Amino acid sequence: MSFRNRLNYKVSGLQNTQIKTQVKNVLNEIEGVQKVNVDLARGSIEVGFNSATDENEIKEGIERVGCIIE
Repeated sequence: MSFRNRLNYKVSGLQNTQIKTQVKNVLNEIEGVQKVNVDLARGSIEVGFNSATDENEIKEGIERVGCIIE
């Protein structure tokens, strides 16, 4: 699977596996998102996506589950 774009977000609020699952579920629903990696220990989210994806949708999805992008 190849994707054109990759973003890494440093976030606060990744406290447990439940929030990790919520983040992954929200981001996987966005058109064009092909990969979501959530690292609880580092407080980071990596998103791989293609040109159909709106970066603002990614940010809004992360914030909708209660995380704050730093």
